This record gives sequence, C-alpha cells and structure tokens, in this order.
Amino acid sequence: MSQTDDKRKASVMVIDDDHIFRNMLENCLDVFNFHVLSAKTGQEALEQLQHITPDVILLDVLMPEMDGFELCSRLKANQDTRDIPVIFMTALTDVVDKVQGFEVGAVDYITKPINIDEVRARINTHLTLRKLQQALQNQIAERDRLIEDLSAFSHTVAHDLKNPLGHVAVSAEYMKDEWRNMPPNDVDGFMTLMAHTARKSCRIIDELLLLASLRLEQIVPTCMSMDDIVREALQRLAHTIEQNHAQIILPSAWPPAEGCGPWIEEVWANYISNAIKYGGNPPVIELGADPPLHGVIRFWIRDNGDGLAPEDQAKLFEPFTRLEQVRAKGSGLGLSIVRRIVEKLGGNVGVESQPGEGCLFYFTLPAAE
Repeated sequence: MSQTDDKRKASVMVIDDDHIFRNMLENCLDVFNFHVLSAKTGQEALEQLQHITPDVILLDVLMPEMDGFELCSRLKANQDTRDIPVIFMTALTDVVDKVQGFEVGAVDYITKPINIDEVRARINTHLTLRKLQQALQNQIAERDRLIEDLSAFSHTVAHDLKNPLGHVAVSAEYMKDEWRNMPPNDVDGFMTLMAHTARKSCRIIDELLLLASLRLEQIVPTCMSMDDIVREALQRLAHTIEQNHAQIILPSAWPPAEGCGPWIEEVWANYISNAIKYGGNPPVIELGADPPLHGVIRFWIRDNGDGLAPEDQAKLFEPFTRLEQVRAKGSGLGLSIVRRIVEKLGGNVGVESQPGEGCLFYFTLPAAE
C-alpha cells in the first residue's frame, strides 16, 4: 500500500534550516505526488503544527536554537502530534546519535546526502505502518464499544425487561385463578395494566433492535421534507400529547437538510416524548431550526420544564444512561439512539439548559444543496 492508494495526497512536512536542500526536497516530493509542507526552524514547525497535522515529518537533526532531538521530544510529548511518524535527516553517522533519535521517538533515519528514491520508499513504508496502526486502534476502540454495549444490553434486558414481564406473569397467574370472583372494574384494571406493561416491553425490544441495527446499516443521505417527518412524529405521539394537554409550537418553514427520513423521525419522536414527559404542567414545547451555517443546520426543541444542572447534561447522551431522580423514567435508550443516528448521518447532538429554565435539545445535519 502506498500513499497513491489514497484519494487524497499524503502530506509530508520537511523541517530543515538549509533552504537550498529544503527546496530541492520539496520539489522532489511534489513530483512524487505528496502534499508538501515546510518549516525552516523548530519553532516555526511547532506554530504550523497547531493548525495542521501532516502524515509524516522529515526532520533535520542539526538546526540552530532548537535541534531535531528537542523538537522531536516536544512533538512526542504533545497528544496532538505524538503519533506523527518522524524520520530524521542527518549527516551524522555516529551510532550514539541514532540511538538518541530513536529514544526521543523517531521511527527512522535518512543519511545525507539523500537518495530521493530511498526517501520515497521510507515515507511510503511509514505511511503504511501508520495506516495499519490506526486501523488496529479503530478495531480495538470498536471492540471496546461492542463490549460496553453488550454489557449495557444485558443490563437492560435483565432489569428493564425482566421486571415488567415479571409483573405481567404474576398478574396473569392471579387473573387465571381469581378473575371469576373479581369485580369487573378490578378485571379491567388488571387487563389495562398488563396491556400497558406489555407495550412498554415491546418498545424496549424495538429500541434495542434499532440501536443494534444502526451499527451495521448503511444509508445514503438524501434531501428530506422535515415538515412531513415532524408531522409523522407528532402523529405517533398524538395520544401522549392529548393526554398531557401539551402545546406544540412549530415554525412556519423548515430549512432543507440531508439525512434519512425514518431515522430523523425517530430522533424527533424521542425528543418530543422527553419534552412532554419532563416539561411543565402543561408542557409547552417549541420546535425550530437555525439558519444554515457553514453547510450545517441546527434543529432544536425547547421545553418549559425544570431544566438540568451542567453535571446532569454531561450524562444524558451516554449509552444506556438514566439520570437518577432527574430523568429516571424509560429504559435509558432513547437519547443513545438519537446520538447514534445523528452521528451516523454526520451531525452531533447536545443540550443547553439552566436549572429552572427548561431545556433546549438539538441535533445538527448537513444542509441540503
């Protein structure tokens, strides 16, 4: 695998105080289709690296003020730059100098005068190694997420499903033996409770299945009619809205965004349901969107509830988390699903709130062209 296998050019930063050598190397690397960055001092390189992240750094050892060893040490001490492969360029042949270079974090050495084919080969080798390292890191992170999800899934099944299904089983056993002797109102009460509990269990199962499918399902975002999507979400919640006497305030128009209609309907349904559940009495809920900014639209929903403290806000979108005594109803899956959906569509989620001033939940999506 070489750098030409990527759709984008691999970027190489050349750091050398000899401008003639630096220009020669830049021109050669440009011919080999690398995107070349350059700096003549260690300090200049550090300033550039605050804003850019090259794929590989070619670093001269003997430079004034800050030599290559010191610069490499600084790069490896910085979380943002420590993983960039550094290849030293030097006329030094002493083994001690090479050992020192490896000790401060360099991955390779090129001896001056350089052979440009050797330089290209070494760069491509370390680009390949870096890609393999990143792929391995991604696989480890994905494995850790799967382990976390599996643990949370089992917790949800054990607690959020076992308890209501246990109640249904106990009620059914009792009804089987006693329904003939029970007053009609008591029979209706038991049947209503059992039906409600069964529906709740089915919703939890549906949420678990949706959350699991989001990891695997691939979709191509399209331009959506947000007006239709919100209308469908409100229709799903019509009984809850009526039961809680909730007032829903909608904008006159929605800006067009890209996404997946059924998924975004699920996002709105979760947000609206939460706003009703934790809003005021009665709930007054406003939906809206900000004008597109840099190709991104922020959609939001504001409630008139008690609001949330900053420490509680930080927990809301964690997988399978419920805020004890704050937002403790439900299975803790809804906002996890919202986050997974929106992030898979290239957006992000969040909440803004002050205690006693309600909450504003939002999600972002790419604006449709």
